[in-house]
Amino acid sequence: MQGELLTAVTGIVGLVTGVVIGVLAGHFFRTSGTQRRPPAPERRDGTTLPAGIAEVLSALPSSAVVLDSTDRVLRASSAARAFGIVRGEELVIGELLALARQVRRDGVIRETDIEVAVRKFGPDATSFAVRVAPLGGTGLVLVLAEDQTEHHRVEAVRRDFVANISHELKTPVGALALLAETVQDSSDDPEAVRRFTDRMQQEASRLTAVIQDLITLSRIQGAEPISEPTRVDLGSVVDEALDAVRMPADAKGIELVGSGAKGITILGDETMLETALRNLVSNAVAYSPKNTRVAVSVAESKSGVDISVADQGIGIPQQDLGRIFERFYRVDAARSRATGGTGLGLAIVKHIMTHHRGEVTVWSKEGSGSTFTLRLPRPENREAKAPGNTDRQEAAQ
Repeated sequence: MQGELLTAVTGIVGLVTGVVIGVLAGHFFRTSGTQRRPPAPERRDGTTLPAGIAEVLSALPSSAVVLDSTDRVLRASSAARAFGIVRGEELVIGELLALARQVRRDGVIRETDIEVAVRKFGPDATSFAVRVAPLGGTGLVLVLAEDQTEHHRVEAVRRDFVANISHELKTPVGALALLAETVQDSSDDPEAVRRFTDRMQQEASRLTAVIQDLITLSRIQGAEPISEPTRVDLGSVVDEALDAVRMPADAKGIELVGSGAKGITILGDETMLETALRNLVSNAVAYSPKNTRVAVSVAESKSGVDISVADQGIGIPQQDLGRIFERFYRVDAARSRATGGTGLGLAIVKHIMTHHRGEVTVWSKEGSGSTFTLRLPRPENREAKAPGNTDRQEAAQ
């Protein structure tokens, strides 16, 4: 969340910067008549561009357009043309053109938000925060349009996260309150008290798991990529992951198999890698039927090392494969809660792989099981990419 909030703040700062520059530019143009300036660029129709406007527009991060008294584009930034707001000498967004005419008539600065389909590819529509202001008494109008699409996406992610975490915490807390009340009412029935307190322990464990996963995810998201990795023996990582789920696997008669990890090492954070692999193996056991097999295999290639976790479970529908690494996303919410999952395990795996300059991929087919693969760079490749090593290589040269 820290990275997403930083992105949102950066977007807001960019908008404020554009507004401030626009106001300063207006003041500059109003006073330019009393100061000695170099000759301003002139258009074929005789309309002149106030001195310094080209430099100001080139410095703005937002889309900027200057319109003359006939609504023709006198100057436009490269961003305005890239977004398709300006074509040739025309402002093609009707809503912006109408706003510019109102500002020219009454001289009042206007701000608004608009959403327009200006790109052939990419998002269906782009959201802009717009500010339109007159440039002194010249009859020119300045239009500033700040792309807010990414900011709105971050806000939507934040709202979804708050809604999801509120639901995930509310469910066990509500269950605990209800069970406590039931225990109080059943104080004269020892068997009922024992049964309900067992349920309370389960809900408390579930609440603890959600909070712990949130803490882990927050720590991983807020961390920088590992700059000083250590050598990690994949054999011990695989053994730890299998040992962690051996009891629930034995209870379901699931065979756990590990192969190929002996003698293979990579550079990274051992605790993080153990967490990532443990999450994958735990999911494989939880979503596999009884008397099946879960296999963890390690294989080397020219580019890196692959750690695969294959199961014979229920599989994942094709339409859900692209979203399973989202926080709290569940293919089958009822089944996930029955297995005790928090909905954060795969999101944690994804972020751990990002910090190791690797990736996590998935193959799955309904009824045929799933295979999750952690792809990590080889030690020599990882060393070459490390920030410190790059500096040392450049210094040696």
